[in-house]
Amino acid sequence: MSLRRLLCKLIRDRSLTYNVLKTRALSSQSSDRSSDSDTSRQTHFGFQSVNEDEKWKKVHEVFETVADKYDLMNDAMSFGIHRIWKDIFMARLAPTHGTKLLDMAGGTGDITFRYINYLKNLGPAPDNKSSSVTVCDINQAMLDVGKVRAQRQGFTEACGVNVQWLCGDAENLQLPDESFTAYTIAFGIRNCTHIDKVLEEAYRVLTPGGRFMCLEFSHIPNETLQWVYDQYSFQVIPVLGQLLAGQWRPYQYLVESIRQFPNQEKLKGMIENAGFRQVTYENLTFGTCAIHSGFKI
Repeated sequence: MSLRRLLCKLIRDRSLTYNVLKTRALSSQSSDRSSDSDTSRQTHFGFQSVNEDEKWKKVHEVFETVADKYDLMNDAMSFGIHRIWKDIFMARLAPTHGTKLLDMAGGTGDITFRYINYLKNLGPAPDNKSSSVTVCDINQAMLDVGKVRAQRQGFTEACGVNVQWLCGDAENLQLPDESFTAYTIAFGIRNCTHIDKVLEEAYRVLTPGGRFMCLEFSHIPNETLQWVYDQYSFQVIPVLGQLLAGQWRPYQYLVESIRQFPNQEKLKGMIENAGFRQVTYENLTFGTCAIHSGFKI
């Protein structure tokens, strides 16, 4: 069977599944609004409604399944644009020598490696300015991929930045108060069950004056562009997941999770509610994703 025919068959087979799931999701959302007693126990896993204590297990399974193909799929799904988004993200953070970064959901190291390179480009660090980064992820499989990449690319302690790898939950960090000057989370916060708890923990571990930054898929304000984006997301990305990673469902979930995520203004309000000030956001690629920034003041 030719690649074109295979793609068409996969799309036909899965389109009905997507429509059924979307209909169920809308029905579930309506049901959730009418039943306060269920809301405290239910949350979204893509377009499905699941118990809160089950979501982290399902998310863990998704990323454990796709860990070894995660970076390949990022390139395929975004045509490599995710690399530009992450470069811009690091440029906006603009770390200096002496920055102590917590790279949350940083598994495969994309943000950490950019952080190290950024510091390298600043030139030699003063003797009294020791920089560090703690790469934290709830999934050990993602961290293992990151460690291998770090070794292959030479991102070790010899680079002048102390790098630590930690398996931990963004909603309940086993880290001291006020121990980092910067906190980044890129394409990870939407997979957490309680976004408010993630933000509270970020606020807790940051020093006064510390900066919180989030890079996440968001909502395109233009309806026509959003429609085009939806067609690509639901009809093409799961197919790429099947062809390149041998996995359909994890990538269907990833697409669905983007649609369930709060829009730019709502996330801004949540960050402010956590205590951060001077909260701003910047849309990238028409709002396909956005950078949110806030300070602990």
